[in-house]
Amino acid sequence: MKALSLAFLLLPALALSSSPPPGRISALIIPMDPSSESSGVQMEGFMNDALGNFANYSVKKPRDLFGLPDDAAAQASLQRAKKGFEESAKAFEAREYEDAERKVRATLKELDGSVAAMRSCFPLCDALAMHGAILQLRGDVEEAKLLLMDLMALNPTFELSPKRFSREFIGLRAQVATSRTAQLRGTATFKSRPAGARVFVDGEAVGYTPMTVPALPVGKHLVRMERPGFRQFGQIAEVTPDDMEVSAALVPTATYKAYDVQLDKVLGDMSRPSDKPANAVVALGKSLGLDRTLVGTVRVIPERGTELAVGLFDVKSGKRLGSKRLVLQGDEYGQLKLEMERVVNQLINTEGEKVLKVRDPLDGKSGAEDWSSEDRGGQRKQSEKRQSGDDPLDSMSGTEDW
Repeated sequence: MKALSLAFLLLPALALSSSPPPGRISALIIPMDPSSESSGVQMEGFMNDALGNFANYSVKKPRDLFGLPDDAAAQASLQRAKKGFEESAKAFEAREYEDAERKVRATLKELDGSVAAMRSCFPLCDALAMHGAILQLRGDVEEAKLLLMDLMALNPTFELSPKRFSREFIGLRAQVATSRTAQLRGTATFKSRPAGARVFVDGEAVGYTPMTVPALPVGKHLVRMERPGFRQFGQIAEVTPDDMEVSAALVPTATYKAYDVQLDKVLGDMSRPSDKPANAVVALGKSLGLDRTLVGTVRVIPERGTELAVGLFDVKSGKRLGSKRLVLQGDEYGQLKLEMERVVNQLINTEGEKVLKVRDPLDGKSGAEDWSSEDRGGQRKQSEKRQSGDDPLDSMSGTEDW
């Protein structure tokens, strides 16, 4: 009986000490014009990253909500190419060069359709090196040089193993690397429909469509584009001293199509008074399995900047808990990420509606502000509760304005 009584006494304390159940939340930004599609995707990403600072929320990013499916045909092509390269390598090591060339050519052809599934230069770089070595052995030195140019454009640090390749071929690679042709650069422009796809060149993220990379080495490059809710796109691009363009028509998933159908109704909720239930937002949030959501619209205003209007909604009740409106002036200094973090922190930590025009993130700052004043994830509020108040310097950072 005593143990049972003690358990009943502990129940209230346990209930008080337990944290509230985590809520599923996501930031969703709707572009209002083609010019704002790319910036909208970036804002959405920065907001979801900022939501991750709040311990009581489980953030569902667009990738989680809409998927980022692989290209099944590219995956199958990559598997065939890997098998083909293994057979080519066996024939090459057995000095059966005619058979090795036939198989490596088939491998390279298969790799043309597998870029969307490739996450490294293997086996493309290895196949190019092997094909070049076969051509050099056969006496086709100029063709071998062209393949080495492609190899160095894809991976400048690719190592030619002396166990597999002759000293003459390794020396030919060094000769090509110091040639004038190897110093040539070209401009590549990347576009997608819809815009806002993340671009990877040779495995490195370079930005979001539409965008231009001004100085890529001439030769072949692996180009991959991805945007949550769409099938991944890949292509081997040939960069020349002239301008080059890669355009992709992205294929949406069924989940994204269903989401896109609901957006017109959601826009109506965004313009309604805050005391009216946001039924369309509720329907959207429930279809995506969310408890709360940040829904925003972004549009370009000529001669003013990019306007962002965003609201925090409770999916269960349909109530708008807060909203903000900003006009942003570009992202030349990387201030977009900071501004999106501020929007999220203020909406989650406080309620109400404000209109801000943001030109310079340092406007109104003296340089002596407390860097922790943004209260990321509500951490400052928790620390204030723990302060005893016995020390007169409590809550002072040493950076206050004298």
